[in-house]
Formats: sequence, structure tokens, C-alpha cells
Amino acid sequence: MPARSSGRARGESLAVQIVLIAISLAFLLLFLLLPLVTVFVEAGARGWEAYRAAITEPDALAAIRLTLLVAAIAVPFNIVVGIAAAWAIAKFEFTGKNLLISLIDLPFSVSPVISGLVFVLLFGAQGYFGPWLQAHDLKIVFALPGLILATVFVTFPFVARELIPHMQSLGSADEEAALTLGASPWRVFFSVTLPNVKWSLFYGVLLCNARAMGEFGAVAVVSGKIRGVTNTMPLHIEILYNEYMGAAAFAVASLLAGLALVTLVLKTLLEWRYGDVIAASRRH
Repeated sequence: MPARSSGRARGESLAVQIVLIAISLAFLLLFLLLPLVTVFVEAGARGWEAYRAAITEPDALAAIRLTLLVAAIAVPFNIVVGIAAAWAIAKFEFTGKNLLISLIDLPFSVSPVISGLVFVLLFGAQGYFGPWLQAHDLKIVFALPGLILATVFVTFPFVARELIPHMQSLGSADEEAALTLGASPWRVFFSVTLPNVKWSLFYGVLLCNARAMGEFGAVAVVSGKIRGVTNTMPLHIEILYNEYMGAAAFAVASLLAGLALVTLVLKTLLEWRYGDVIAASRRH
């Protein structure tokens, strides 16, 4: 009887696993894989010439350049500030530490559209700093600086949030030993701290970059959607689709999807090669 019960228990457990795996695969197929495949199928539906024309059209090229430029500025900024914030939180005790942690998490809890509106209220023509900006011929909203500010805001937590728990789990023993041996604080940081968290940092940068290039809500509010000037790739795709240029919209969307796939592949390889380190970085 115990053997039968054990066998039946194993059979029930296997059945539950099969059902759960089937549900997960069905969900992934229906809500993730199928839409992704549809993007590439629709992008190439009218042939290579139509595809090439859609992605080399001046407004499309301007959107691609702007997307890459915004990411190229926002991501390094978040790397520097994220490392500084994570280092301060993980290695030191100071007044306001919990407040700083809460502020880092703030973009996760605030709608991107709301964050975009905040920048409009601050830097728009009728905003708090609008008159001063106009008097000095400075433009934030509906220009590149506004896009960068909005992108930095929504992507800020990714680097810091990957580094904080990893740095906390490592402790300060290595840094203290290096200081005892006479290393300067900067030497300790670049020779000890940074190498210890490099894979968690790379993981956070991947996530930050993917969000920066695909951000829509906050950027849509502060951009003004000026074609060829302030339209990033997501905004350009929306405009093309609203103008019933579906093939062109899917063509540009396929570029974003391709960038997302590259990020996913790198993320998967990183997790496969350094899974233990990354798992340790997520422990609280």
C-alpha cells in the first residue's frame, strides 16, 4: 500500500507539472510568441523593397537616430548614478537611507504618463520654470532634453535595483582589506567593488537599455510628436499605424522587436553563464 500511495502521489505530481507547463506554454505562445511572429510576418508582407523603404524613409531614420541617441545618454547616466546610489546604500549607514531606497523605487509605482506630465508642468511654456526657460531661450519639453529626462526617470531603478542587493550580500570585507593594504578609495572601487558586481551591473544595463529604447508613455507626453524632430521609434510606429500605413509601422516595429530579441538573448546567456551570481544579487 505505501508503494502504491507513493506511485500515485508521484503520478499526481507529474500530472500537475504537465498541466502547469502546458498552461505556461499556451500563455507564452498566445500572448508573446504569436504577436512577435506577427510583427515580423507583417513587416515583410509587401516584400523587401517595401520594408527597406519603410525603415530608410527620412522620418524613420530620424526616429531611429533619436531613439539610439536618447538611450546612449540616458543609460550611461543611470549607470553612474545607479552605481553611486547602490554603493552608498549597500556600504554606508546614513540618515535618509530608507527615503533614498523609496525614491529609487518611485518610477516603478508611478505611471510613465504621469511622470511625463510632471515634466510638462515643470518645464513647459506654462510650467513653473517655463518663463525663465523662455527668457533664456532654453527648451526642455518638446525637445531632446525632455526626452532624455523622461527616459532617465522611467529607467533609473533598473541598474540600482540590480546592484543594491548584490553589494549588500557581498558585505565590506574585501573593501576593508584593500584599504588596510593602503589602496585609495577610488582604487578600491575600481579594483574590488566594481569587478565583484560586474555581471549584475551588465544585467541591469541590459534591462535599462531595453526599456529606454521601448519607452512610450512618458516620452509621448514630453515629445510633442514632431515628425523627424522629437519622434522616437515607438512614437513613429504609432503615427504610421494611425495613418493606416500598417506595413511601414510593422517594418519599424520589427527593428524594435529585433533589439528586444538581442537583449533577451544576451540576458539569457548571462543568466545561463552567471546564474548563481545574478541570483545572489536578487536576494534581500
